[in-house]
Amino acid sequence: MDTTKDPATKVTTETYFRHFDNRMPPHFPAMKDWQESLWHLLAGLCIGLGVWYLHWRWTSSLNPDAMAFSVLIVGAETLAFLGLVLFFFDIWKEGDTPRKEPPATRQDAGLEGDGPIHIDVFLTTCDESAALLEASIQALKTLRVPRNMQLHTYLLDDGNRAEIAQLAQSHGVEYLTRKNNIGFKAGNLRNALFKTNGDFVVILDADTRVLPTMLENTLGYFRDPKVAWVQTPHWFYDVPGETKGSKLKDPFMANPNVFFDVIQRRRNRDHASFCCGAGSIHRREAIFHDALRQLGKDMDAYQKFLPETKDRAKASLRATPAQPFRFHVSEDIFTSILMHSDPQSGWKSVYHPQAEARMLSPWSVEAWTSQRLKYAGGTFDIMLNANPLWRKGMPLKTKLHYAATFWSYLSILWLSVLLMAPVLSLFTGVAPVNAYSLDFFLHLLPPLIMAEVATMVGCKGYNTTAGRLVTIGCLPLQWKALWLVLRGRKPRFPPTPKVPGLAGAAKRLIPNFIVLAIMAAAAVFGIIATLLELPGYTPSKTIVNIFWCSWNAFAVWMVVRLYWWSPEAELQAVRAT
Repeated sequence: MDTTKDPATKVTTETYFRHFDNRMPPHFPAMKDWQESLWHLLAGLCIGLGVWYLHWRWTSSLNPDAMAFSVLIVGAETLAFLGLVLFFFDIWKEGDTPRKEPPATRQDAGLEGDGPIHIDVFLTTCDESAALLEASIQALKTLRVPRNMQLHTYLLDDGNRAEIAQLAQSHGVEYLTRKNNIGFKAGNLRNALFKTNGDFVVILDADTRVLPTMLENTLGYFRDPKVAWVQTPHWFYDVPGETKGSKLKDPFMANPNVFFDVIQRRRNRDHASFCCGAGSIHRREAIFHDALRQLGKDMDAYQKFLPETKDRAKASLRATPAQPFRFHVSEDIFTSILMHSDPQSGWKSVYHPQAEARMLSPWSVEAWTSQRLKYAGGTFDIMLNANPLWRKGMPLKTKLHYAATFWSYLSILWLSVLLMAPVLSLFTGVAPVNAYSLDFFLHLLPPLIMAEVATMVGCKGYNTTAGRLVTIGCLPLQWKALWLVLRGRKPRFPPTPKVPGLAGAAKRLIPNFIVLAIMAAAAVFGIIATLLELPGYTPSKTIVNIFWCSWNAFAVWMVVRLYWWSPEAELQAVRAT
């Protein structure tokens, strides 16, 4: 049993997560035709109003006494609007792939030879506890295996720990490890791929607790021999606020439904949903086809892993620098990009819209900020050093989907300008518009309101405000990630901690505290300057900028408040019910 404790809370991991074990994922229905039509209408109105507003801003609202400041702000607004248009394209229409029954024969799955179809399950770990892994292994025992298939389960321990080897043995699971940690998770997977022979590979993280239906509901997609991988949603069964007794709803704003049930699901219409690691199922042939392509070799050289040659061929390939999954902090999206840009192979991805596993959310400031830093660093590194937009083989629609992802991360450039604009106005008395008049608000409010309504309908009513708050609150983290990549420092690969607590909270949140202090100082200065009737300060200008500054401060505060959140208090609230 796990006895690891976080010193800040004295809550054991086992005790904490056990209280959420009964939560099961909901069904995620498809958008109805009338909902989609309404969404398209509202999105069109939003874009039209946005163009109308920006035309007015560029032609009639610039402040001639502060032209540089004015152009900077309206330029940031224009770039933000372009991001909205890309986002609307990204989520424009659902296109679920029809689900089929699992293949009954190898030929049904596009495989050669006779006999059963072999499924390898890779449960990856590095430093997670035995208790956490045991829960995931127990869930694997409930998997229903379709007929004419054989399941092989492997525990991939990159920590090379004796207690984990013993855990695997006690549950009849094969234990795989290696002497080094080169490539981290991607290297761990590479090591396992060269030691196993399954036709399909299921990838799970240490905390992934599969549902019994996972194989039954996903393997049918592989009846199409060109399907390289199937991605299932990540669903967190422990999100605070989702359990009776919780006092603070989702403090880490970790609910992933907007990303998985909206963004990933709708990218599937163009086969552009990317792999997210855990909860994905891969065709081994596609994995190694891509690995061989790195070396300029043809798949025929590998002879498609036929039984009489696969051991010799694998030994030969293992001696090369081939990386079936790229050694990268974002190995999943990086590998997806390379497969999506290979027109000769014709590999396709499928997104399965229903959750087939339960996972743990990042429940500590250290875990949450580490995850955000990894996501941002990995995306910036790909964007600057392996940008798929310049790849000739990738279809235009797929490029636009990836462009939406990159644009959302690049938004730190213009969001930072918009974040600090009211601060500058309050300290200097300079405004980015010629006047905060009725005409200004008549142009500003309609597109803002329509954007909120359109996004709410387009995202099925999910809470999209949380995502915007996270984006603003994490600007310091994203700047750090961009700075590291620009300096040539590769993003790190450490796994996301799975222990609840506040270790390292103060250090991680210092930039946000500083930003809040600057905003508070700007508001106080603006009020005093207005009362003293200093040049450039008027009550209307000060009120507008304080309101704007307060909204931005609220977004920053939503991250800062994590400093006072306690998993022990959360657990006590749940116990009380």
